[in-house]
Amino acid sequence: MSRVLIVGGVAGGASCAARLRRLDESAEIILFERGEYISYANCGLPYHVGGVIEPRDELLLMTPELMNDRFNIDVRVRQEVTAIDRENKRVTVLDHATGRTYEERYDTLVLSPGSSPLRPPIPGIDSPRIHTLWTVPDTDEVRRIIRQDKVQRAAVIGGGFIGLEMIENLRHLGLEVTLVEAMDQVMAPLDMELAEILHGHIRGQGVDLILSDAVASFEDDGQQVHIRLKSGRQVDAELVILSIGVRPNGSLAKDAGLPVNQRGGIVVDAHMRTADPAIYAVGDAVEVEDFVFSEPCMIPLAGPANKQGRIAADNIAGLNQRYEGSLGAAVAKVFDLTAAGVGANEKALIRRGLVRGQDYEGVLIRQNSHAGYYPGAEPMYLKLLFSMDGRKIFGAQAVGQSGVDKRIDTLAVAIRLGATVQQLKELEMAYAPPYSSAKDPVNMAGFMADNVLKGHARFAPWDALDNPGDARVLDVREDWELAEFALPGAIHIPLGELRRRASELDQSRPLIVVCAAGVRAHTAARMLNNLGFAQASVYPGGAEFYRATHA
Repeated sequence: MSRVLIVGGVAGGASCAARLRRLDESAEIILFERGEYISYANCGLPYHVGGVIEPRDELLLMTPELMNDRFNIDVRVRQEVTAIDRENKRVTVLDHATGRTYEERYDTLVLSPGSSPLRPPIPGIDSPRIHTLWTVPDTDEVRRIIRQDKVQRAAVIGGGFIGLEMIENLRHLGLEVTLVEAMDQVMAPLDMELAEILHGHIRGQGVDLILSDAVASFEDDGQQVHIRLKSGRQVDAELVILSIGVRPNGSLAKDAGLPVNQRGGIVVDAHMRTADPAIYAVGDAVEVEDFVFSEPCMIPLAGPANKQGRIAADNIAGLNQRYEGSLGAAVAKVFDLTAAGVGANEKALIRRGLVRGQDYEGVLIRQNSHAGYYPGAEPMYLKLLFSMDGRKIFGAQAVGQSGVDKRIDTLAVAIRLGATVQQLKELEMAYAPPYSSAKDPVNMAGFMADNVLKGHARFAPWDALDNPGDARVLDVREDWELAEFALPGAIHIPLGELRRRASELDQSRPLIVVCAAGVRAHTAARMLNNLGFAQASVYPGGAEFYRATHA
């Protein structure tokens, strides 16, 4: 009978334990968890704080008792594995309930230690009013403080996924909220032009958004925390939530002599096996392969962790399964907007030394979530990045009120299966007016990408209207549209008049063509190209995108 010890529960460890039992009834499986909960919905914690998910038990996916009854797994909570003796295949365990230490033997060991939120050595960071949100007890404490202390003002430090979810839920409770982000944008997986849409929306929800400014110090006066920023600005709050990143809990593996990377992530092969063939590792703490570029990376997400736990169990049972890399597909709800991405963003391509127009191209389109003539259609902005031959899709991002998740999911499948830009045109989607358009936004991204690669379309940079230089801006919208919003300095010729009035334009100067959403601008640019205007380009997403990014 094989003896398998699993260190850590939640996504990776609990998935591994359950899968292994389904494959092998005879194995002795012991799961150690240093906390009180072995499997909980950590992605739902911000929504429990905000009262959107009110019953606490809804967050608890599996109790120790249920796991024992259903899977015959020996679950030991509040028991922490503190050391690994690889030579004798034994671990040292600290029982936090009693304080005693004991040892357990293993045939196979699975490490799923997870990650921990960063708490950098900022002066005053140990204030009892400054919290992270990572576990169920964290959530209990934040909820208690908000209600018991009648908190009115809160500050969130960090504009990542948890930070964005927290500002929404704190506003849902009626609190005044400030979000401080050291970078010049929130949600780092997005490129700036899509992040700008979020910035305007966040401010429109009453959040004081501070970008490009970091915390210098915290000072707790007993009633509130004075947050001093490096710019000299001060923010006051009765509750502070830190959301500035995580670090892998790789020290147990490192102390046992197993290889870890510079960040402390445990190095594993495609079978989730460490350098020791008897020890596997899964979840937030492991280094995996980036699917797009086949390079080492760390992607602490629940989806990959669950899959890795399953693959480790398969291999322990002798099924010889491989983890084929992570795409980093992610989605977040930001008040009324949804933001999602998969694969590499343009910033990542630039960091690799790739040059747009030489090594890669991209398109940004504005489409409706479903047929525009059916009630409730909402705008969606979709960005696609691809190789110059169209054979490789590097990544995609989208922001909108609805339909964003299914388009990014579709593109995630396309990237995983090696689809080309041309094949996006051929995808056949289910269509009815309440759900999509006859040409789905994913199809439209493929059409426009193909146009770019064949020289039938040229896009101006998203910020070209801020400083057009020698270029003239041509607005082809109708008169009534300009009455609502006009672009300063633009030449106005409605599309229906453009062919006969093209002689009013200077062929020697670049033209940036703008309409409401980009469709008429593309038609106008093609018309002008055919009439001899070789330097006509389309402003992506049209005037609606300009307004959304300049809110």
